Amino acid sequence: MSSNPDSESKSASSSTEEAPKPPIEPIHLPTLEEIRGQDIWNNCAVRSVVSGVMGGGMGLAFGMFLASFDNPTTQEEVTGKVRQQIIQQAKKMGQKSWSSCKSFALMGFVFSLSECIVEKARAKHDITNTVVAGCTTGGAISARGGPKAACVGCAGFAAFSVVIEKFLESHT
Repeated sequence: MSSNPDSESKSASSSTEEAPKPPIEPIHLPTLEEIRGQDIWNNCAVRSVVSGVMGGGMGLAFGMFLASFDNPTTQEEVTGKVRQQIIQQAKKMGQKSWSSCKSFALMGFVFSLSECIVEKARAKHDITNTVVAGCTTGGAISARGGPKAACVGCAGFAAFSVVIEKFLESHT
């Protein structure tokens, strides 16, 4: 039962060998178009307008979805023809959708603008920017209710913004 020293050394050397390394890729420098696109997107006005438009679109869809569940028809409205009922329901759905559209557009615009301004002023991208932007947005949205409502809106939206930021940060 003698062992062969050549076979042992080959098996020992094969276990210590490293896996082949992938080839080194050359560095890809951005093109002029990519640089211009980044410069345009880094403009706070462009970023906030795009966020406002996207928020408005989301609010429109969200409002239409929620309005389909809302059924505040009275007995007088039910006695009309089916066509009249459909028209009345469509008008109510449009009003609710437009209201949600405006709210979400304002929310997206204010949040994006305030976050961009704070980020540019601090020259940092961290959670503090999100807290300040959330507070500004919550305060602006609930300012009609008075100073107490603005403070509660500020705190609530800032906390919500931090939770969303942490959630998205963990999934990237």
